[in-house]
Amino acid sequence: MQESVKFNLKEVKSDLLHAIRECSQRGLLHTTKWLAELNYSLKNVDIDDLTIHAKVPEVSEAEDIYTLAKTYFDLKEYDRAAYFTMDCVSPKIRFLHLYSRYLSGEKKKIDDMTDVPPDPLKNETLKYLCADLRSDHLASKLDGYGLYLFGVTLKKLQLIREATDVLVESIHKEPMHWGAWLELAALITDREKLESLCLPNHWMKYFFMAHMYLELQLIDEGLALYCQLQSMGFQKNGYVLAQTAIAVHYRRGKLANSIFRINNYVDNAIETFKRIIDEDPYCLDNMDTYSNLLYVKEMKVELADLAHRATEIDKYRLETCCIVGNYYSLRADHQKAVMYFHRALKMNPQYLSAWTLLGHEFMEMKNTNGAIHSYRQAIGKFFAHFLFASATYIFHFIFFNLLEVNRRDYRAWYGLGQTYEILKMPFYGLYYYKQAQLLRPHDSRMVLALGEAYEKQDKIQDALKCYYKACNVGDIEGMALLKLATLYEKLGEHDHAAAAYSDFVMDEFRSVDRTELSHAYKYLTQYHLKKEQLDQANHYAQKCLTFDETKEEAKVLLRTIAEKRVKVEETSMVVDDMNETDPVIEQRARTDATPGSQLSPMNLSFTPTP
Repeated sequence: MQESVKFNLKEVKSDLLHAIRECSQRGLLHTTKWLAELNYSLKNVDIDDLTIHAKVPEVSEAEDIYTLAKTYFDLKEYDRAAYFTMDCVSPKIRFLHLYSRYLSGEKKKIDDMTDVPPDPLKNETLKYLCADLRSDHLASKLDGYGLYLFGVTLKKLQLIREATDVLVESIHKEPMHWGAWLELAALITDREKLESLCLPNHWMKYFFMAHMYLELQLIDEGLALYCQLQSMGFQKNGYVLAQTAIAVHYRRGKLANSIFRINNYVDNAIETFKRIIDEDPYCLDNMDTYSNLLYVKEMKVELADLAHRATEIDKYRLETCCIVGNYYSLRADHQKAVMYFHRALKMNPQYLSAWTLLGHEFMEMKNTNGAIHSYRQAIGKFFAHFLFASATYIFHFIFFNLLEVNRRDYRAWYGLGQTYEILKMPFYGLYYYKQAQLLRPHDSRMVLALGEAYEKQDKIQDALKCYYKACNVGDIEGMALLKLATLYEKLGEHDHAAAAYSDFVMDEFRSVDRTELSHAYKYLTQYHLKKEQLDQANHYAQKCLTFDETKEEAKVLLRTIAEKRVKVEETSMVVDDMNETDPVIEQRARTDATPGSQLSPMNLSFTPTP
């Protein structure tokens, strides 16, 4: 059973104020902002003034060096900040020195990215920094913040096990540093690994566990935890509200047994984001996710308004680029969409959402010369060695980069599956679809794609299982029944095919191809006609008349039905006449008849009365 959330709000606020000061002094801007927003949510919580007075630093040479270096750091002059703090030994200034070196290397890597993104294992600057951090760690000179930076460099160098241990150690020393929790989260691949971690018994753990539940697709647990955090005083916090909206949105792929229910989840998520905007109209955090929801619902006016508002606030923000990219994508202007997604990646190559959306844009354009041309125009020299590559190779590169950022992202596995399908390599496509389905077991889109991959490899029973499961978990795209019916039709199992087609056409207003719907009606007409079920056959034939594809065939079928009805009526009249003239046969018919059965005229025999 999940542990309930309990903590003292006065202690929480005191911890927040102290951590805000410490993180700000070390230039950990994102964590400082995140903590400040949590603190603002508790603005009505009063605490003792003695607990919030910051200690005034003593005037010393070290503090003078720190003040100078911090001004350089704030202006992004990282090399100057590192130079002036080179010989300092206090933990705070030593961290500023090491962190400046790290950010300098990251900034230069992005600025110099004119070809293929560099291999982190060949990054000598990062290796030297890691060696210095390791030396300090062995000498027990690293505080919680220094351990965090050591863990980040180990992670960059793909030393995953050591990075995990170091980040856990960092969190034990500084549990208020949210950045360390997030770096650790990226290394956890499943629930078993999460539960094996020895984490501090601190109230920040609740935020981390809720975040991890969403990352691991444990949606119900994550949503419950965020609801508890809201009830404990964070009901107006933008981060908690956004995560709640994301959790609600994710539920559309889980246990959604109707299109109405799926749309309801999306609508609830959209309403939550509107509430965030009302509380903080200039907030851009997580607004790229909001734009994804508007895109899914095809809310063009609302998405245009969001794009305009985001551009006015900060046109060069990562989220803004993704929002505007989604806006152009919804207008089917894929070249401009690619340009904006690339702009986001130029600012931050690790930005997961932009990689995903860029991959989707190229999948929209398929394997065409236009896709390659727009890629060249939008990205220029960024991937110069792809100038003569096929579009499918470009897709492959995009989704592999996405997996490098986050191997838990089902969209990357799904995208690679689609890419290998285009490359006509179904065996590889099947592998990637399996990985996507494992990450999203209740998402009918993943199950459906897996079923199609099985069908292409003639693994019919596996395909049927997938199609049945897609129907049971909630057919988001409304295609599982159609796939099931079509496969049964190919197999010649007409009773099963007719049952599936009957369920499929019950919702005739679903957004499916008219050709598929007309074929379903024609099949059902022919099926019931063969079964001599003329009323049902007539019903479906009338439906066929509304489609251009089947109108002429429907007229022929209706004539056939009419002719059969005439024959049935004539035969019935003959039988009635026979029964009236021969009471013996009438008596025998009444005796032999069973409830619900109809005797065929072919089974009757006439014997004259002597």
